Amino acid sequence: MQEFLGSPASFLASFFSGKNEHNLFLITGTSGSGKTTWCEGLVNQAHQMDLSPVGILSPPVYAGDRKIGIDLLDLESRQRKRLAWLRGSEAPVPAGPATVDWQFDPQVLAWGNRLLNELTSKPQDLLILDEIGPVEFERGQGLQTGLRLVDGRGYRLACVVVRPALLPAARERWPWGKTLTVSAGAFQESRRD
Repeated sequence: MQEFLGSPASFLASFFSGKNEHNLFLITGTSGSGKTTWCEGLVNQAHQMDLSPVGILSPPVYAGDRKIGIDLLDLESRQRKRLAWLRGSEAPVPAGPATVDWQFDPQVLAWGNRLLNELTSKPQDLLILDEIGPVEFERGQGLQTGLRLVDGRGYRLACVVVRPALLPAARERWPWGKTLTVSAGAFQESRRD
């Protein structure tokens, strides 16, 4: 199974070669394990297969080796906005949801919710949500439209990035989801007992 999931190309080819419908994969891994990079590869491979991936990516922003921000990237328009700043950094920080490390821009969260809301009225072959985190699961804020989009099952395949500590909440909300772990560039399925 690891070879099947080892790359975005093999993952998509295996999935879309059958009649799979309404499949959800919870993509997880430790910080820095390559979850967003893997999702970017998935998007690139989808385009090569003439699929139109929709949703959002949250690419990191670095100053040298230090991660100082998180952007929000719309997969359809390729428009990119700064979603969050490292707390304590010199960047202008709007008043919005915050975690221990990150201050989120409420206007960019609202933009992300509008983008995701537009997807509810059309079918999705491949939906990617990178990432649904503590702001959404624990506080009921952030990209709540993303949660409802997954709930609605209007996709053929959805990949939702969730950090390991939030997997129990994600599994409770979406019991039909399969967990896939990214680890240092490798990708493997975790079986739920």
